[in-house]
Amino acid sequence: MMDFDDFSGAIAEKPLSQTEKAAAVLLAMGKQVAGRLLKYFTQNELQMIIASAQSLRLIPPDELAQLVAEFEDLFTEGAGLMDNAKAIESILEEGLTPDEVDSLLGRRTAFQAYETSIWDRLGEADPVFVAKFFLREHPQTIAYVLSMMPSAFGAKILLQLPEAQRADIMNRTVNIKDVSPKAAQIIENRVLGLMAEIDAERNASGSTKVADLMNELDKPQVDTLLSSLESINKESVEKVRPKIFLFDDLTRMPQPSRVLLLNDIAADILTMALRGSSNEIREIVLSSISPRQRRMIESDLQMGNTGINPREIAIARRAIAQEAIRLANSGQIELKAKENTPVEEAA
Repeated sequence: MMDFDDFSGAIAEKPLSQTEKAAAVLLAMGKQVAGRLLKYFTQNELQMIIASAQSLRLIPPDELAQLVAEFEDLFTEGAGLMDNAKAIESILEEGLTPDEVDSLLGRRTAFQAYETSIWDRLGEADPVFVAKFFLREHPQTIAYVLSMMPSAFGAKILLQLPEAQRADIMNRTVNIKDVSPKAAQIIENRVLGLMAEIDAERNASGSTKVADLMNELDKPQVDTLLSSLESINKESVEKVRPKIFLFDDLTRMPQPSRVLLLNDIAADILTMALRGSSNEIREIVLSSISPRQRRMIESDLQMGNTGINPREIAIARRAIAQEAIRLANSGQIELKAKENTPVEEAA
């Protein structure tokens, strides 16, 4: 014997006719939109649709979703509920606003997929590189992008930003309101620019690898390798040289960055790194640390370099250079002073 659940299930599975499908889709559109479309049907079609609507069975949400999808497909496949897809599209465009037509025809699907691909692609990038890009952007822009990207990747980005900015950016992200389509497009164009920079950086990965290798060497070794490379290809040297940072390059670092870097370096490492250094380097380093620490280091240096292993000096200098690179990658310091533009110099 069939119980009521089985009976209702059997009815629910009864396939709909084409007219019933049309009635269901029109009902799903809502009174305002459907009412504006009905005037484009013939009298006979209207009578059939009305009759079908009055006797239409209850349609579960998943089945209704399938009907709407079938309705959308007819515009791409050229067949479906009505004979002429082009004619239907023209009817829709005449009776509805562009946004309503786009929504009905599923035209937003491709754009949404495009939007998704931007944030998915961004999530595959290096968080350090993306964070450096964000340092050039307004905090509200950063907040919008963080709200759009995968949360796990957004957390990595946030940790790479300067600590002083994190609270403000988190607050903006929490309280972010609806962004106008125009503003969203501007921001997304900036993200596309970032993606182009990321692609360019990936293409330049060879020079980055060579620079990373040279950053592990001593200055005489680096000079020898660069000279050898220049004899083969000057263009390669121009790509590699800007990415190299050695202990001697502290002379080109802005003073505020030097202070931030060197005051976090242990005194014994600074002392070892300064052994055998030029007077210029020594004064630059000592003028960037506290007076008390300076007196201690100067006292140690007066004892001379007897018994000091040159390798230990090289290791100390390399440690300082590596810490500088790490801080620069996180956006906390600048490795080189910016050159003033003519406008800035005039000011």
